[in-house]
Amino acid sequence: MASTREEVGTRGGGEVIDNTKTRGYGWFAGLCVSGLLVTYGVWRVVVDAPTYRFVVRLFEDEPFLRAVLEELGVLAPVLFIALQTLQVIMSPIPGEATGFLGGYLFGEWLGLCYSTIGLTIGSLASFGVGRLLGARYVRGLVRRETWDKLRFISDAEGTILCLIIYLIPGFPKDIASYLFGISPLPFWVFAVASTLGRIPGTWVLSAQGAHTASGNYVRVIVLTAIVVAVALPLYYYRTRIVAWFAGSAPRARR
Repeated sequence: MASTREEVGTRGGGEVIDNTKTRGYGWFAGLCVSGLLVTYGVWRVVVDAPTYRFVVRLFEDEPFLRAVLEELGVLAPVLFIALQTLQVIMSPIPGEATGFLGGYLFGEWLGLCYSTIGLTIGSLASFGVGRLLGARYVRGLVRRETWDKLRFISDAEGTILCLIIYLIPGFPKDIASYLFGISPLPFWVFAVASTLGRIPGTWVLSAQGAHTASGNYVRVIVLTAIVVAVALPLYYYRTRIVAWFAGSAPRARR
């Protein structure tokens, strides 16, 4: 009975709504939109559309890429920051791809700076949505299994736990931003901890993109090997590490 009640909510006036069915419709709509976008992209490639040739030239012709960035001026970093912000809030594309793109377009340190600004804005926006709309709304965003695995975040007050979650690879950080919004964690603590936790991974992606753009593939390979050597154990033991910090961190009193 408890699990049944958890999947059912009520609207004003007593109308019963099934959250499972609502999430199912959301996933179906998302898959349809994604399928249409992929089909459209494949079609543009097949017909060798001007847009496709333009994108290919951006990656193959570095002087042309720099000329386009110079022509865009201040609009280029603004658009990139907006892209990073949206990928946190809506997760339309992997954050790894945008982090790499930042380094490729703007260089290692500017790419890191612009990515950090966008990721921070997106994380704080997601945190604010979670705090404003509450647990019922946040739960509607994720699958039942994801909620069961990460619901401990909603009780978290520890700064170190927040930092560790954003530092260790393998955790859905974008969803975590919403979950921390319904936790007792203060806004400014989340802002500092989540930003600091994201920086190492963001720097790696930015550096990989920058070295790829400059053609220094040896550095890309060496950096990737070092990151894999460090990240694999953290990824493998991520559940135990977070569980330990979650168990030792102070929790909200209910």
